[in-house]
Amino acid sequence: MPVQATKTSAPYKVKKGEEYMSPDQLEHFRGVLNGIKLGLSQDIDRTVHTMQDEATVFADPNDRASQESDMSLELRNRDRERKLIKNIDKMLGRIDAGDYGYCDKCGVEIGLSRLEARPTATLCIDCKTLDEIRERQVAK
Repeated sequence: MPVQATKTSAPYKVKKGEEYMSPDQLEHFRGVLNGIKLGLSQDIDRTVHTMQDEATVFADPNDRASQESDMSLELRNRDRERKLIKNIDKMLGRIDAGDYGYCDKCGVEIGLSRLEARPTATLCIDCKTLDEIRERQVAK
């Protein structure tokens, strides 16, 4: 499962003359973020129940190793989702504070299309691109 869960709501349609991060836009993104959070929480709960139900002890070491490997992978995925839920909670706090939709580094608008694609984005495309270039240079 990808870290960025799929969104079920339709993209926001900007009304003529509407300002960036209007109350309607903020409410739309609040709904998107809450929808992703709900889906992730349900996946985590389902995983916990599945792991409890499937906690059988196999006599064959290969079967036991496969089960442990599967559980390890599942737990790693759920940990990533737990971190995403934490990030979503931060974004919901930013909506309440009036900071959502603006770049952390330069303060410009992140843009509705970028936020639709990644509702947890905190950087505009230019700052994110520069960060990625720096990361590639440091990695070499």
